[in-house]
Amino acid sequence: MSQLSHRECLGRFSAAKSIQVGGQSIEYFCVEFVPPAPQMFSLSHTRRTVSCLNSFSPSRQRTSVCAYSTKLPASELPPPRLDYRSISENVTSKSLNALNRKTRLPNDAVASVARAHSESKRISSELNAKRNARSAIGERVKRSADNAEREAALSEASKVKAEVKELEARLDTAEQECLRLALLLPNDTHPDSPLGPESSALTISTHGPKPLPADPKRDHVAVSDRFGLLDLKSASTVTGTSWYFLRHEAALLELALTNYAVSMAIQHGFTPVTTPDVVRYDIAVRCGFQPRDDADPPVSHMYQISPTHTSSPELVLAGTAEIPLAGMFANKVYSSLDLPLKYVGVGHAFRSEAGARSADTRGLYRVHQFTKVELFTVTTAEFSEAMMEDMLSLQKSILERLHIPFKVLDMPTEELGASAFRKYDIEAWMPGRGAWGEVSSLSNCTDYQSRRLHVRYRPQGGSAESVPSRLPFAHTLNGTAAAIPRLIVALLENGAQFDEMGRIVSLRLPTALKPFWLDNKGRDNIVWHDYM
Repeated sequence: MSQLSHRECLGRFSAAKSIQVGGQSIEYFCVEFVPPAPQMFSLSHTRRTVSCLNSFSPSRQRTSVCAYSTKLPASELPPPRLDYRSISENVTSKSLNALNRKTRLPNDAVASVARAHSESKRISSELNAKRNARSAIGERVKRSADNAEREAALSEASKVKAEVKELEARLDTAEQECLRLALLLPNDTHPDSPLGPESSALTISTHGPKPLPADPKRDHVAVSDRFGLLDLKSASTVTGTSWYFLRHEAALLELALTNYAVSMAIQHGFTPVTTPDVVRYDIAVRCGFQPRDDADPPVSHMYQISPTHTSSPELVLAGTAEIPLAGMFANKVYSSLDLPLKYVGVGHAFRSEAGARSADTRGLYRVHQFTKVELFTVTTAEFSEAMMEDMLSLQKSILERLHIPFKVLDMPTEELGASAFRKYDIEAWMPGRGAWGEVSSLSNCTDYQSRRLHVRYRPQGGSAESVPSRLPFAHTLNGTAAAIPRLIVALLENGAQFDEMGRIVSLRLPTALKPFWLDNKGRDNIVWHDYM
């Protein structure tokens, strides 16, 4: 059977499948779609568990790994402004989109948003009518000719006041329910995105030298042991498993890769910034960070910091610099003439890696903390897709100069995070692992994050007729310039040099890193190679 894109799925239906939308059975399903188990849509699957797995910390605060919650956290920002009209007018396609992405939703969630939105509008209309009536009664009180007429008007005003108060409470409840359910919905999906699981990813292009044969002697842990580059045992004592010390050339390689990636981004017009590693939980949620594993209930991959005081904000360790970078633009309005805004951030990423995604943890490949150089842009809706291609070009340039084999993948629907409209992954060949491994990703989040964070722009330069009645929301994009440990794995496994006896004798590194290299006196393990 040929592979389908999201666009093709929306256009190819099968009467053999059906879903319930708004109380009606709609038969249309895509021939390659496999519906998730019914229990996936239970509300109980998204509740926070009462207990947390707390870990000891020498500070006054503790980090913990807690189950995911749909409860809206306390916020310094206005409530998200979601497009309820679009949801209400596209219940079927929004429901199918969520199913194609395997998003965990309460049963009939999209139709419930539409109903709650309709109820909110009805209550709002009734409330406005009552408020107008209250104003009219107020005028009658002022114009009352005698006490009897005044008392009658005051009595009526008191009744209308109570009705207004009741309607305001009902409106608040309806709006909160509408927002709660709508926040669970993922972004729309690019019509050309492949449909299905990770195995359905499409290879867009391949780059770099011919991949070396798979060889366990090139395993990065073995290479590190040969030169004393990695200390996992001490890190296990200090912190736990999947933590590490980088030593000697590996430590220098982290510094060189970080500065190299930042330098490349600066040359492409990005502004450098260092980011906080701790962020408000609210900001992370607004960016779309939700669990993607099959645990019951789903488990967050964020480390949460236990507050020391009831007034302390709910904080988490950032899973990526994308979160603080996105938050940097929160609740701001920009001129369209100032867009795009392009930033390259350096920060640490913290991942608990709980649940189904905790496999493949040998060495540096999957760790709990790592240095990451992140690209982040804010642009208009018209130019976000072009910006995605520009960012991909930069990512490819960074990796091509490192002279490692890599390929670019268009990721399928089930691999898209909640915020991503489209996502590219870049995988590098790692001969010691005998497999391709993700070293970079790139996501166009369209207005998903900006609607939640209130990032807008004011169109400039057009005619008066073209100015929208409401300020449009910007589009945000994020991509990895360098995920340091994964790049170290790729460089060590591709760069290990052997003598005629099959012993590792040196490491060959690309000269692109040499300007950023610090001399490590007394050690001579590096062979610089100019691949140009």
